[in-house]
Amino acid sequence: MDNLNPSEISKIIKDRINNLEVSSDESNEGTIVFLSDGIARVHGLSEAMYGELIEFQGGIFGMALNLERDSVGVVIFGDYKQLAEGDTAKCTGKILEVPVGPELVGRVVDALGNPIDGKGPIDSKLTSPVEKVAPGVMTRKPVDEPVQIGLKAVDSMVPIGRGQRELIIGDRQTGKTAIALDAIINQKGTGVTCVYVAVGQKQSSIAAVVRKLEEFGAMEHTIVVAAGAADPAPMQFLAPYSGCSMGEYFRDKGEDALIIYDDLSKQAVAYRQISLLLRRPPGREAYPGDIFYLHSRLLERACRVNEEYVSEETDGKVKEQTGSLTALPIIETQAGDVSAFVPTNVISITDGQIFLETSYFNKGLLPAMNPGISVSRVGGAAQTPLIKKLGGGVRIALAQFRELEAFAQFASDLDDASREQLELGQKVTELMKQKQYSPMSVSEMGLVLFAVEKGYLKDVELAKIADFESALLSYMATEHKDFMDALAVSGEYSDEVIKTFTDAIDKFKSTQTW
Repeated sequence: MDNLNPSEISKIIKDRINNLEVSSDESNEGTIVFLSDGIARVHGLSEAMYGELIEFQGGIFGMALNLERDSVGVVIFGDYKQLAEGDTAKCTGKILEVPVGPELVGRVVDALGNPIDGKGPIDSKLTSPVEKVAPGVMTRKPVDEPVQIGLKAVDSMVPIGRGQRELIIGDRQTGKTAIALDAIINQKGTGVTCVYVAVGQKQSSIAAVVRKLEEFGAMEHTIVVAAGAADPAPMQFLAPYSGCSMGEYFRDKGEDALIIYDDLSKQAVAYRQISLLLRRPPGREAYPGDIFYLHSRLLERACRVNEEYVSEETDGKVKEQTGSLTALPIIETQAGDVSAFVPTNVISITDGQIFLETSYFNKGLLPAMNPGISVSRVGGAAQTPLIKKLGGGVRIALAQFRELEAFAQFASDLDDASREQLELGQKVTELMKQKQYSPMSVSEMGLVLFAVEKGYLKDVELAKIADFESALLSYMATEHKDFMDALAVSGEYSDEVIKTFTDAIDKFKSTQTW
């Protein structure tokens, strides 16, 4: 190297200083001072906001949930065991967002929207915050369009409308998930996109649900969000909100979506665990004080929105169209105790509930719905005219049957009218039975309810009710296929429908005796 004189050295140093490019990345950093069970206490994050995304080393993220004087309580999404006390954490200035859009349909994702079905990455164009404010009062529209579940007992007695929140509640092993899966399968071809959120379930149970949906071609219109029993509590707490954001995308585009939370009891337990680890004061049943708000802010996002809201959300691209997000939350009770803390909370938030009882299930009455205490507060306005007109008689017949059944146990002698009511009630109870994965169309349901309403079951033996129903449906599908297909779409109740049903059932009954 040539000898440089002092002036040249000085010039080189000045040039280097002048040409130096310093990239500054301003961030608020802190240090983990405590780490346990998916919770980190971080010192130094003085600018952290509630709900802000916090980035740890190794690409692990968390969310700030406790803002204290000297530290921030962060729940960690992912494997907290990869972190250690003393590691750095920094604020990102962002809130948690998940991918949304049609690209997710047919896929199984975790609570952060990452694919877990082994089918490769999801090329999603859009993301949405997991926590959003529910649409305001003036942007909502009354519920007046039905969501057909395909179950006679549900669609006739507790009808569900688009934009409604209908709770499915019952003990374990009473068929809660079965109703939810039937609802998803029955949306095939209706244009309703479904989101199934599995919280705290066994991985094998989630896999079985996905297999069933694939078997019936229902994954073509369904997104599955899975936070299994082995996943950290923060992921189980987050999954329903992530699923809701995915469903809201379709609602805000002027489409219809159906979301199932299976189940919110496990989400409440996960949130209780997080709250206790964050040292929040416990209340009733050790749940934190904001457990009601946990579910109310989630379920209030399910609604039907008006045309102006959709037009505003799509920047005027979609006009004259309403959107809806229908929610079917599931709650598991302990020994039928619906007056426990979480069940009463969710009952008060929702627009009705379907009570499933173990005693009904054990008798083989499936779906095991108790029609006496199952209600739908807004669904009646959304029923098709056919089901609305014919479904009322079923509820009355069953109510009178329950009353008489208790009385008949100790009354040896009954008058003829009471005996007839008892027999009708038994036949209607038998008729309301329905196998899983066999949803019925509106026209098929209308035909069965018409047979009840007009007294066609009087001379049919109780043991032959199921055979009578299947034979009648087969006969109508063969002899009046076009009429049944048209009625399934229109759902109208007219003189023509009455005449066709009457003539068809009379002709059917004349060919064979029951």
